[in-house]
Amino acid sequence: MFKILSAWLRALHSLLRGDILWHLLWPTVLAFALWIALAVAVWGETANLLLQYVQAWPAVGKWFADGSLWALALTGFAHILLLLLFVPLSLLTASVLISVFALPLMLERVAASDYPELQLRRGGTQIGSITNALVALLLFIVLALLSLPLWLIPGMGIFLSIGLSAWLNQRCYRYDALMQHADAHELQALPARHRAELYALGLGAGVLAYVPLLNLFVPALTGLSFVHFLLQALREARANEHIIDIN
Repeated sequence: MFKILSAWLRALHSLLRGDILWHLLWPTVLAFALWIALAVAVWGETANLLLQYVQAWPAVGKWFADGSLWALALTGFAHILLLLLFVPLSLLTASVLISVFALPLMLERVAASDYPELQLRRGGTQIGSITNALVALLLFIVLALLSLPLWLIPGMGIFLSIGLSAWLNQRCYRYDALMQHADAHELQALPARHRAELYALGLGAGVLAYVPLLNLFVPALTGLSFVHFLLQALREARANEHIIDIN
């Protein structure tokens, strides 16, 4: 727990640096702007489509006739569901943008100031980062689609959103945080060894994503927390064990 808290505090310190803050913040601003524009365009229509879909069900469709209490309740539920989806989709977009574009650029600055003794072994590449982000995005979409029936359970949407965000965070950021300093073997072994801690970092980010205003900084703060946690873990592994074995 101490190492996770330390990673968050170091990430906050890095985020407040002028040469880092903007480069990690613009992807979040862009992602929210894009999804706000899309929501304005299709929000009401999407809610109506859900109502029409349920109205077409043979057995219960008549209960949801226009103007009925059930129809009003379903429309209200649709708006709540869309609101719950808006935050994770915006942060998903921001996380991918940060992972592919912003974090690799900022990693060098953070490492130079906080981990100057770490040797660059360049086990990853920018192509590998892009591939990793695209695979993570595809798997995230698959998991989200498979979990759709569970979103209909009241209150389950929040837990699913946080859980999916935690998975996506650790899947995206672990590669980018290590790709310049770890060799190919360390790039696989270190995240495997610290899987639980990385999920905990992701869960923390998933919870913070629902705090108004703070959620604008969450993707950047999350990326930096993974950088600090994994570079510190790499520093300790090289100093104490010399060789990292895959469990």
